[in-house]
Amino acid sequence: MPLNEFAVIADIFAPLATSQAALGLKDDVALLTPRAGCELVLTTDAILDGVDFFASDPPAAIARKALRVNLSDLAAKGAEPFGYLLTLALPKAIDTKWLRTFASGLKADQQAYGITLLGGDLSSTPGPLTVSVTALGYVPKGKAILRKGARAGDRVFVTGTIGDSGGGLAALKARKRAPFLIDRYRVPQPRVAFGQALWGLARAALDVSDGLLADLGHIADVSKIHIAVEAARVPLSAALRKAWGDTSVQRAIGAGDDYEIAFTAPASKRAAIQKAAKATKTQVTEIGFVMHGRGVTLLGANGKPLPIRKTGWTHF
Repeated sequence: MPLNEFAVIADIFAPLATSQAALGLKDDVALLTPRAGCELVLTTDAILDGVDFFASDPPAAIARKALRVNLSDLAAKGAEPFGYLLTLALPKAIDTKWLRTFASGLKADQQAYGITLLGGDLSSTPGPLTVSVTALGYVPKGKAILRKGARAGDRVFVTGTIGDSGGGLAALKARKRAPFLIDRYRVPQPRVAFGQALWGLARAALDVSDGLLADLGHIADVSKIHIAVEAARVPLSAALRKAWGDTSVQRAIGAGDDYEIAFTAPASKRAAIQKAAKATKTQVTEIGFVMHGRGVTLLGANGKPLPIRKTGWTHF
């Protein structure tokens, strides 16, 4: 039986619209009252079957990934998430049961992150399943941590471990068992609490989505500085080292889909950063430094640049 658009909205998605701003999903818009003393932070990302997930993945995991990759962008700006818009382009194979399971993933993350569905759109497609989310958050005026701001002398830090999602994708393609890595690929861990703890500490930040070196390259470009990453200090999980062996670092830095926060901060802020990391139960590693110049380099144990196989993912 084909899906009924309005029944799906009323039965499956309207219960997720818990804010009065969403108008019960009974109008074409949501109405937001700006929060006093704050700036509104907006970001959007789409994930596609065959590119960012597999249609055979659990529907709840697909929902959570779509939401979390956007929350990761907010986290890197130091923003507090508030709500999101959801657009679904559904192939004919999707049924009501699939959508209910998908919505259960959204509900779980709404509870985990204190956010609400504000609206969106449903449509059919002859192409692959596509999930697009636009997330909204608040940050105190003037506190947003942008890509621009890194200075020579800053240290470079990253949360979590790098390359796990790439390892999970490789395992799925090879039909290998790697539960930890596959879970990291399917369900990112946006560092929302830690991002807000970086107010006044980080000078520049972004989330690692395209690849560690590629994304640090964006900070270097906008801030007009040079970033040096020390290969031996790039944090890798035991599971990834086991899977990729001696090639782990070179593959991890360009794998992408990590959704960790990479940032620069003055060396004098090290202790405060570690305090924030402990308070939010977040792993944070210092991996390099900022210099005058342009671009990004990967340094070996001898301090000399290493050849880089791949800096990150590009869509085109």
